[in-house]
Amino acid sequence: MSDPRVDTRPDTRSDARLSVFKTYKLYVGGKFPRSESGRVYEVSDAKGNWLANAPLSSRKDARDAVVAARKAFGGWAGATAYNRGQILYRVAEMLEGRRDQFVREVADAEGLSKPKATAQVDAAIDRWVWYAGWTDKIAQVVGGGNPVAGPYFNLSSPEPTGVVVVLAPQESSFLGLVSVLAPVIATGNTAIVIASEKSPLPALSLGEVLATSDVPGGVVNILSGRTSEITPSLAAHQDVNAIDLAGADEVLAKELEIAAADNLKRVLRPQTVDNAQWFATPGTERMTAFLETKTVWHPTGSLGASGSSY
Repeated sequence: MSDPRVDTRPDTRSDARLSVFKTYKLYVGGKFPRSESGRVYEVSDAKGNWLANAPLSSRKDARDAVVAARKAFGGWAGATAYNRGQILYRVAEMLEGRRDQFVREVADAEGLSKPKATAQVDAAIDRWVWYAGWTDKIAQVVGGGNPVAGPYFNLSSPEPTGVVVVLAPQESSFLGLVSVLAPVIATGNTAIVIASEKSPLPALSLGEVLATSDVPGGVVNILSGRTSEITPSLAAHQDVNAIDLAGADEVLAKELEIAAADNLKRVLRPQTVDNAQWFATPGTERMTAFLETKTVWHPTGSLGASGSSY
């Protein structure tokens, strides 16, 4: 006979626990601040169901991101290309470890089936590895010795442009994002990413990966919010060196290009790319778009009394 003092009813407490919803934050200077404005906006899935509240960045957040990117530029540009490659490969390792999370977020953001979302995430991880491998090879492709008519060495080598604003593609929340961000930082630039306005969650989660992947704080800064609200001040900012308009529509792109002309920023105009095209092998164009070429002249000199040169 059971003891009447013992409660033998099944434990149903686990059924009554509250869900712990994720709080998404910006990623600026290696930290995770809420928007300075205190504002958020609702992010919904492809069926209109609420997913999360994302920070609604202000112009102050954008200025803070520029300061962080500029502060990080010297160290990142000065690191060896081999070291940058190691760090970027570490990012790919961390993405692989959180693959299921990104598959879920991409599926919700873009209304994809699990197999299609998995294909997108796998392609994004592979793309990151691809650019990691280019860090110490791009100089050999776009630099080298130049023949000149005179007793001189003439050597050209690529150098990063500086602080680059990247408007992430609106429709490809993760694969498109990686395809435009990785080439910018692989060559030594620092970046301010404006996440897809309607699907920012994969980009904000990428910030969590970058923070634990040896990427120095400020090398990548990720903002979410209204693209048309954040970007005009960045396009006109005097300490921004270049802007990639991948995620801008025709009207916004024209406005930003005019604003960028004030300090002669490099501008990469938007190209029509659909989700299927993001899977294609990218080539080196997005890396060379944000590189400057430094050319050095040096006299060859002579050897001995014979005057032979080397």
